[in-house]
Amino acid sequence: MQTRKLGNTDTDVSLICLGTMTWGEQNSEQEAFEQLDYATAEGVNFIDAAEMYPVPPRAETQGLTETYLGNWLARRGRRDDLVIASKVAGPGNGLSYLRNGPRLTREHIREACDASLKRLQTDYIDLYQVHWPDRGTNFFGKLGYQHNPEEAFTPIEETLGALAELVKEGKVRHVGLSNETPWGTMEYLRLARENNWPRVVSIQNPYSLLNRTFEVGLAEFAHREQTGLLAYSPLAFGMLSGKYLGGKWPEKGRLTLYERFSRYSGERGMDATRAYVELAHKHDLSPVQMALAYVNSRSFVTSNIIGATTLDQLRENIASERLELSADVLEAIEAIHREFTYPCP
Repeated sequence: MQTRKLGNTDTDVSLICLGTMTWGEQNSEQEAFEQLDYATAEGVNFIDAAEMYPVPPRAETQGLTETYLGNWLARRGRRDDLVIASKVAGPGNGLSYLRNGPRLTREHIREACDASLKRLQTDYIDLYQVHWPDRGTNFFGKLGYQHNPEEAFTPIEETLGALAELVKEGKVRHVGLSNETPWGTMEYLRLARENNWPRVVSIQNPYSLLNRTFEVGLAEFAHREQTGLLAYSPLAFGMLSGKYLGGKWPEKGRLTLYERFSRYSGERGMDATRAYVELAHKHDLSPVQMALAYVNSRSFVTSNIIGATTLDQLRENIASERLELSADVLEAIEAIHREFTYPCP
């Protein structure tokens, strides 16, 4: 398994990262254990979780994902071999049951981190990420930024200051961002420099053949500031597998089960997916592996976060690490991208 440096640190993370947000909803604890056993045997050393997982979020299941991971770590005893990432939730998104509505204040961040450490059964989190901003801005597919000068939000200075305390105390090793914008990334870097606080080492944003918006603005940060992308939804909730084309809605497919996941299933998304799937078949490639191999090949990507509900899916996803796309395929991908530019932001 290829590895890449996590930001400006000496930490090596596998090119494929195991995503976990289905554990506790679509996957049982036993299935989570099976995924972890297989992935780590294949050289995956990077596991990504979050306090709000599983998804879709519900009060009844909140925290189960970290609990499953913690139980596996306790039984396997491999903590120091792995890079464990988790996230603190921002406001909104129906999480009123979590700390009476999560915010990115010092108090909330410290409480969230301690709870995650307890569920994970560990003394430290390798990468602790801000799951989404406290302020209103463009994330989760929102375009057309609208500024509200009256908006009250937790200052980034307070958020990063709290994260710096956790690093100093040894509870967190590195800090990262998720669903962040160029302006927000710049502010975190500026405050780190001015206060001698930890620099963010990664940005976990969506990135796939259907959503390449990271390339505008943030890709330059990834290179110049060593804040590489941890790409999530690289298969666009499974859309790029092609299994939803032709009016098909597989019984256990995520887009079939949960209406909230509509980001990639619009007409433009379907048309673009059809073009990519046809390209893969033309070159005798798996559509899944072609889509993942494209993400793997991007120089600004630190790690590609794959998720699976079955071991067969997991095997195919991880095997994409060994696929190198030809110049002809890459050229054809760019031609499709020019026709379907950002069909699913």
